[in-house]
Amino acid sequence: MKKIDWSLYLVTDRALSRGLSTAAVVEAAIRGGATVVQYREKSLSTKLMIEEAGAIAEVCRRLGALFIVNDRLDVALAVEADGLHVGQDDMPAALARRLLGPDRILGVSAGSVEEAREAVAAGADYIGASPIFATPTKTDAGPALGLAGLSAVAAALALPVVAIGGINAANARSLIEAGAAGLAVVSAIVAADDVEGSARSLRSIIDAAGRAK
Repeated sequence: MKKIDWSLYLVTDRALSRGLSTAAVVEAAIRGGATVVQYREKSLSTKLMIEEAGAIAEVCRRLGALFIVNDRLDVALAVEADGLHVGQDDMPAALARRLLGPDRILGVSAGSVEEAREAVAAGADYIGASPIFATPTKTDAGPALGLAGLSAVAAALALPVVAIGGINAANARSLIEAGAAGLAVVSAIVAADDVEGSARSLRSIIDAAGRAK
């Protein structure tokens, strides 16, 4: 598998997008420096999810970003996404890997070193360490890992660890310094007045922190 730039990982949320289409948010975020996009949608019908995910996949291909679908293997396969991301309460990671095949990316959320190691054994390509901080965009998340928890997960694994949960410009640098390969962001980009500008600001902080490591 080619080396992936996990630096700025956008997670979509239509409820926060201020009337913009999800595809429009994605395009602005990528132009601002997002390198990975995860389509996370729980409320649409399967038909509409496939239509929307297909449009986003096209944007990602055109602009060179990686496209991941959250939870829905059927949607990921239907739109030929680059990969799938599953949580601890979604399809088991080992089953997801078997159905996804060897050539697509599998990400797994983990709230501890133990969960992360189990995900690696099941075939994960990267770990979403979650949640780092408490966040209103994911109300079913477990206890916050904090910087120390993130550092422990990152130190225990050879795979990339992407941090998610309550991430913004104020704490981005500290998370890269703690060992995150990238930062997954929802509201700090999706709900911003200037999506592209917010993504660009976050990306510059991430890049500076990476250079300083």
